[in-house]
Amino acid sequence: MRRKLVIGNWKMNGNRAANSTLLSGILAGLNDFGADCAVCVPAPYLAQCESQLQGSAVAWGAQDLSVHASGAYTGEVAAAMLVDFGCRYVLCGHSERRAYHHESNELVAQKARAALAAGLTPVVCVGETLEQREAGQTAAVIGAQLQAVLDVLENSELIKIVVAYEPVWAIGTGKTATPQIAQEAHALLRAQLAAKDAVAAASMQILYGGSMKPENAKELMAQPDIDGGLIGGAALKAADFLGIIQAV
Repeated sequence: MRRKLVIGNWKMNGNRAANSTLLSGILAGLNDFGADCAVCVPAPYLAQCESQLQGSAVAWGAQDLSVHASGAYTGEVAAAMLVDFGCRYVLCGHSERRAYHHESNELVAQKARAALAAGLTPVVCVGETLEQREAGQTAAVIGAQLQAVLDVLENSELIKIVVAYEPVWAIGTGKTATPQIAQEAHALLRAQLAAKDAVAAASMQILYGGSMKPENAKELMAQPDIDGGLIGGAALKAADFLGIIQAV
């Protein structure tokens, strides 16, 4: 049985004082709810996470990485730098990176490869816009996004990645895909993974990333192919984040 995973994506939020309070609250309220948990934070706060979370049950990671190992790439952060701060996870291809920074499916695939080469677990994000969903393009869009990554991976590497389905129309809008809609997309992704390696696909974690809250987390995560959540706004409040973990 796949263990649930809940990852908080802080996006571009936080400061040292607020972060300390948030992390302390999570650590104080965390019990063995049967789920793994992590926070993906802005790069300047990775050292703070390492200091406050090391030795705990909460892992940490980054929100992006460079495809380059080092060099004249001002503003970029290399995978080895993330490893240097104890990161376990890194988001690849979040919808905001795809939209605001025009990251292509191929670039996202290269980032996933760079993460794997450094020993990090890439959380590969896929999802469709409202316009694409209304045009009946959901399967084609998320299929192409995932396939670009699968094309650069060996079968043995599949189990080393996490996939997150984040319908763009349900991020920060207050809208949430019904459990049935979310399950349909997750099932499509699992079938696509199984076409490459059925054994690996059966044990891979696929997270839901569209406005998951304590109120809807239990029903969403009860779906057979939803293995946890990539949490945005609710990850910025310890009680809400813990509520989602507890919903497992």
